[in-house]
Amino acid sequence: MCGISGVLRIDGRAVNPDVLDAMASRLSHRGPDGHGRWAAGPAGLSHRRLSIIDLGGSYQPMEDSSGLLHLSFNGEIFNYRQLRAGLNYPFTTDGDTEVLLAALHRRGTGALSELQGQFAFALHDARDGSVLLARDRFGVLPLFYYLDEDQLAFASEIKALLPALPHRPDIDRLALDAYLSGSSTPAPLTLLRGVRKLRPGHFLRVGADGNACEERYWSLPPAGDRLDVTPDVAVDLVHGALREAVASALVADVPVGAYLSGGVDSSLIVALIREAHEGQVQTFSAGFTGAPDDELPIARQVSRMLGTAHHEVVVSPSDFQDLWHTLSAYRDAPVSQPADVAVFRLAQLARRTVKVVLSGEGSDELFAGYPKHRAARATEVAATLPAGLRRRLSCGVDALVPRRYGRLRVPVRVWGEATQEDRFRTWFAPFTTAERRRLLGDGPSLHVPDAPADGDLVRRMLQRDCGSWLSDNLLERGDRMSMAASLELRPPFLDHAVAELAFRLPTSVKLRDGRGKWVVKQVARRYLPAEIVDRRKVGFRVPLDRWFRDDLSAMAHDLLLDPGSFVASALDNTAVRQLVGRHISGRSDESARLWNLLSLEVWHEAWTRSTSTAVGLTA
Repeated sequence: MCGISGVLRIDGRAVNPDVLDAMASRLSHRGPDGHGRWAAGPAGLSHRRLSIIDLGGSYQPMEDSSGLLHLSFNGEIFNYRQLRAGLNYPFTTDGDTEVLLAALHRRGTGALSELQGQFAFALHDARDGSVLLARDRFGVLPLFYYLDEDQLAFASEIKALLPALPHRPDIDRLALDAYLSGSSTPAPLTLLRGVRKLRPGHFLRVGADGNACEERYWSLPPAGDRLDVTPDVAVDLVHGALREAVASALVADVPVGAYLSGGVDSSLIVALIREAHEGQVQTFSAGFTGAPDDELPIARQVSRMLGTAHHEVVVSPSDFQDLWHTLSAYRDAPVSQPADVAVFRLAQLARRTVKVVLSGEGSDELFAGYPKHRAARATEVAATLPAGLRRRLSCGVDALVPRRYGRLRVPVRVWGEATQEDRFRTWFAPFTTAERRRLLGDGPSLHVPDAPADGDLVRRMLQRDCGSWLSDNLLERGDRMSMAASLELRPPFLDHAVAELAFRLPTSVKLRDGRGKWVVKQVARRYLPAEIVDRRKVGFRVPLDRWFRDDLSAMAHDLLLDPGSFVASALDNTAVRQLVGRHISGRSDESARLWNLLSLEVWHEAWTRSTSTAVGLTA
């Protein structure tokens, strides 16, 4: 992967090459292997390269054979060799960048539907002076932009926009409610006024006159496009699709490895790599100091079973304190989950050995792998009680749940929400609707509407999961934390052929026999023993509850209760103080909500005070 940036001056002024260089310099971590720049009158592109394919060629920005198109591209087109065979074009390189440029030259935006891979790019067309911005189907790779009457500026990360902007953007307080409801801001929002994220599966064309038109080029199959297959056939189909996705994701001219948590998804990906790949597979795992559910021993077991060369890193509370500000600057947003820190340390570890890693991200969102999917029907049946009664009962039960049974608080809190949309959102929300109202008081509120969903209850939940939760939270974390270490991350489950198949399969092969991800686990049984396949889902379980009462308690108290803090100015002080008190006293586990507020505070401090100059946060 790489870093892209550029400017289109709508006011007709010439682009300053120094601005393009300054934008690219803030993306050096995304592309330590090279830098390129192109400028012509009111348009300019810049590029930072992480060399993965065609190491000695494919320099960017790249010009097409007509000299009229110029491309700055971040990503990998896994099927570039197949596409190249069908293009009548005078190729001069052996990489995927020129194949993408040739496809756009021949077929325009129609080429987007033919691409297999992960990408974000900017294309300038000298014939009409327009710029085309496009982002892959799920938003594996990022793309931000700023558009006013004078210019369009765009970049892989927000920090790279700053040299081109007329002023440093203010905090968009309208986005706070969205952040508190999902630990991230859904596209097209960001926490900065005027800065926007291009939606996944969309392209944006901005003309020389500033006229902008955004279009969706891909969406998940509708419920009516369902495959009527037996469970055994479904397993075969998923197996075949995953095999092809993993084989495609191994396309590279550099070493490729994989994350291995010991869970079924990452273990299956490693098994499929081993099947498709000659030579020993490099695998990487992270654990946590004092974590009761540390998965390192399980990952070691899977590594021995599959014969991988295994590497480990252990994350401690000091890593959180030492890295929080730096990672907030890399992310250009609050560090949404504690696992962000672990993913960064894991990426640092992997980068010592490989340039590319595969991960199991996306399986839960496609194949119903979360506990909430199993609990969904019961929650909706219970929600037939009047909303007011449910809200009162939910608050009462929530306060009585003992700390050791903290997981039970989530469905209780979900049950108390008034509407199905709020219940969908609250499964992953740090704060319920009522809690957000207490925190924000009379402050502004803005929700970005969810995309339409169809089909049965679980299918609608999965459609929501594949929206902002996946792209703006999990994938944003994966991209920013891996690229902070100059490492490329590829999630084969999010190959669009796998995703389309998943949404054409009936829910009955995802939730079956009281288990989630049934069809994926049946595929995994062809490679792994039952003790791995049937293990309880754990994930990156950081022991925040204890850390916030011990190692991190002073940090939480000082940052959140300081009268001069951003949280104190933007949120209700009494509600925040009560939250901190409940956790430190041991009355309840509020670690998820404390993390959410602390991350907001740390990010704001990094943004406003430029505390992380190492990644060019200053304007």
